[in-house]
Amino acid sequence: MDEVFLNLRPWQVATYGVAWFALLYFGFGGLTWWLSRSLLPRLGYGRQLDPRPLPPGQLRREIGESIVAILIFGIGLLAPWATLKLGWATLAHAPSAGQVALEIAVLFVWNELHFYANHRLLHTRWLRRFHGAHHRSHVATPFSTYALHPVEAMMLGSVPMLPMLLHDFSLFALAALTVLSIALNNLGHSNYEFSSTAPARGWRAASRRHHLHHACYQGNYGFLLDVFDRIAGSVLPWDAADAHLARKRVPPG
Repeated sequence: MDEVFLNLRPWQVATYGVAWFALLYFGFGGLTWWLSRSLLPRLGYGRQLDPRPLPPGQLRREIGESIVAILIFGIGLLAPWATLKLGWATLAHAPSAGQVALEIAVLFVWNELHFYANHRLLHTRWLRRFHGAHHRSHVATPFSTYALHPVEAMMLGSVPMLPMLLHDFSLFALAALTVLSIALNNLGHSNYEFSSTAPARGWRAASRRHHLHHACYQGNYGFLLDVFDRIAGSVLPWDAADAHLARKRVPPG
């Protein structure tokens, strides 16, 4: 598999990359939408977090912006592919299952740190104009995960570059990073608490934390974990959006 990837032509890398990220986006987005809008509410498990209706055209806008981000992510695979072709990085040869598992764990932690650092930068006065496109979705949906300005998409899409220059990762671990990222992104943007208790605790609290970020704009910059928010003092209390939501009602559309 490694040799197959390395022997692809640039146009093939970009084409397969776009198809891969499109599959992840629409596959996970559709699954999360069905779980949070249909199956789990019927079963009485969990709860919607932001009750405001979506403004007219929000889903259409999110999907349109996400298609641009998918193109950027897919074509952006040429960067890690080129580092391998140029010999700046190499892939692990015949890694053990234990090594692959450890690499996935390392990449998961790196993804959390990379996202937090870039997210904080995107909330500075120099870069927030690029992040504003994503925050047009005051009520998050699974389809807002990739609804990003091209600059933000390029920043977040750079996540594998530094690790690849520091360690010879397996191709499977690098591919798993993209799956983990979209899965966790869908959890955060689901606007649904996948828990029998409220507020949820542990990893299931990620959706509430990111719902609060979209509702309040500042605070809760982390991805799945809140460890970096706790270190930086940017954690929002569970009721941070209550008064805000009471004041701002989006008219039905």
